[in-house]
Amino acid sequence: MFVCICNAITDRQIQETVAAGASSLSDLQAQLGVATCCGCCSDLAASYLTGSSAQGQSTVTAGINVQS
Repeated sequence: MFVCICNAITDRQIQETVAAGASSLSDLQAQLGVATCCGCCSDLAASYLTGSSAQGQSTVTAGINVQS
């Protein structure tokens, strides 16, 4: 799924970048360019940072956090 339409950044790219060590929105912006144009995707992109450290599985779809 595309998270950042302006820069064509997908959720998979964000997940891979977080798995590789990105720990802040600034890291994602520097490495991917996400949330550097209109900024509408910044909350969703940042949610991948917090979702990776939460216990249990968490999936973010269209801005909705779904716990499984």
